[in-house]
Amino acid sequence: MVEIFVSKNEIALLENGKLSEYYIDEKNLNRKEGNIYIGVIKDIIKGMQAAFVDIGTEKNSFIHLKDILKKVDESKVKIEENVDINNIAKPNQKLLVQVKKDSNLQKGARVSTHINLPSRYIVLMPNTDIITVSQKIEDKKEQERLRNIVKENLSKGNGAVIRTSAVGKEKELIEDIKNIENKWNDIQKSIENYNTSKPKLVAEAEDILEKMIIDLPDNSIKKIVISDKNKYQKIVEFKEKYNYLKETEIQLKQNEDILGIYDIKKEISKIENRKVWLKCGGFITIDKTEALTAIDVNTGKYTGNKDAEQTIYKVNEEATIEIAKQLKLRNIGGIIVIDYIDMKNEENKKNIQNLLEENLKKDRAKTQVEGFTKLDLMEMTRKHI
Repeated sequence: MVEIFVSKNEIALLENGKLSEYYIDEKNLNRKEGNIYIGVIKDIIKGMQAAFVDIGTEKNSFIHLKDILKKVDESKVKIEENVDINNIAKPNQKLLVQVKKDSNLQKGARVSTHINLPSRYIVLMPNTDIITVSQKIEDKKEQERLRNIVKENLSKGNGAVIRTSAVGKEKELIEDIKNIENKWNDIQKSIENYNTSKPKLVAEAEDILEKMIIDLPDNSIKKIVISDKNKYQKIVEFKEKYNYLKETEIQLKQNEDILGIYDIKKEISKIENRKVWLKCGGFITIDKTEALTAIDVNTGKYTGNKDAEQTIYKVNEEATIEIAKQLKLRNIGGIIVIDYIDMKNEENKKNIQNLLEENLKKDRAKTQVEGFTKLDLMEMTRKHI
């Protein structure tokens, strides 16, 4: 059972009464990730096979050659590396681009001509013939069934990533394909007669709450409580338009401290704690740096009542479940290195990795576990939401 509470610019998601995700909708930072623009190439950087693109923001964005070339399935087709960017891109040339990574103090945004439009059951990829299935769908027969449905109903020239939520769906999946293709057609119509040399914002990405609703499984959201009347009205309209929230109760508690009323603030305050205690008496520490996030596992107060290897495995096992939970709760992205307590038993290492991968399947963000290094450090990555 999922409940979402929206208080001013704070969004808290609870699963079975426990805080699972928390975000601050930082509109003052003017985030642009996911937005689609008509951009204008300003400078070619031949030595880097890249270019600077003006999308109308303070800093010019950056695009690499591979993000200008047609998108291909890299597992089947090798990207042509000998192409000269000067033969592909010219100054003052207009490109339809999507922001893939926001700008920061040092760099402008990273953009790509490879457009992704997320919907309930697929992510539409215009101008490519790639159809792929989420790695979280492991049933081979279901993968093939979904591929066939999408192939039969997707317009020529469009590709898609089939999302986990599509499992078991057919009629809804076909309807979803039509809706998202209509959105893409509207975007194309809006730029047909755009002849000026200035950049233009074509389509804005969904906000955090809308993205949550799209990402979560059907009928999983029991209740949404909102303190702002405008946001409440927007979600009511969203419900009527997309029919995603058929079973969801939407409440307006105008100008009230929702997170305080529902006693969520206490849980939120723990998010910044460096140390997280485990039920067994062990603990983990979470340290973020600019390059990566380091997580250390410690036995703490736990001494166990069996042999040392079993004691260590028990702490590592409990820590693994907590780490997967904390990554989602704190929305930690990028490279993550986990320093587990050293295990001598190779089977135990394998079990810990399997347990981590299993728990990360509950995460809406894309994750990839690389395994233990020679120094017995677990390496993984997670895409920041």
